[in-house]
Amino acid sequence: MTANKNSARPAGERIAKFLARAGVASRRDVERMIAAGRIAVDGAIISTPATFVTAASRITLDGAPVAAAQSTRLWLYHKPRGLVTTARDPQGRPTVFEKLPKHLPRVISIGRLDRDSEGLLLLTNDGALARRLELPSSGWPRTYRVRVRGCPDAAALARLKQGITVRGIHYGPIEARLDESSATRARAANSWLTVTLREGKNREIRRVFQHLGHSVSRLIRIAFGPFELGALPPAAVQEVPHESLSAFLGRGEESENPGKTQSHGGAPRSRRTQ
Repeated sequence: MTANKNSARPAGERIAKFLARAGVASRRDVERMIAAGRIAVDGAIISTPATFVTAASRITLDGAPVAAAQSTRLWLYHKPRGLVTTARDPQGRPTVFEKLPKHLPRVISIGRLDRDSEGLLLLTNDGALARRLELPSSGWPRTYRVRVRGCPDAAALARLKQGITVRGIHYGPIEARLDESSATRARAANSWLTVTLREGKNREIRRVFQHLGHSVSRLIRIAFGPFELGALPPAAVQEVPHESLSAFLGRGEESENPGKTQSHGGAPRSRRTQ
């Protein structure tokens, strides 16, 4: 059912948004699926992404029903270097999703790590949760261990707390602290820092430190909000217990429909890269 200018807004939400929230695919990909005649609602092939659906709608993709609601789940994954955080790579490079254990359901990543970065990547089966936790407005800090060439000036690091503009792109406040051992070696070939930020724009840490004259040679995410990498080995996956997830997120934070998510065998999606 679609709306016109003279009618009241239909119940539910547009199918592209509904399926994106469900983790089937991005809105653009859903629109392509609709144009290709792959999606049906209540037995009828639809032709427009303006179609409105509700939880009671019977939606199929390529004739297969979209799976029933499942509990929101979250996993910690220790991403190794050399993997890209995307469902499909046009250059044929190995992806995170190809290397995940086979027992996992279809998941999407919360944010990204670029091919040469490593460390904590959060995975979920809930698209609404992923979008919520990625937003800077969520207030969740991302913390990294960063190795750079040379030894950054303490004054330059202090100025990062006020934000910085690099090549026309403004980056918000960044807290960067030299390791004590690095701070005592002003002429060191390499230095380690602990860096915390809240925005996580594309390649933010690499670009900011390159601007300061110190290229990044290693970048490891060790925490995302309350979730920590800890001793999780590279390529290992660990599920966050539901009780812990609820406690961390708080009531009403798991998703727009707490404890439930729609899922289907669509392609996993991912977004920002650090």
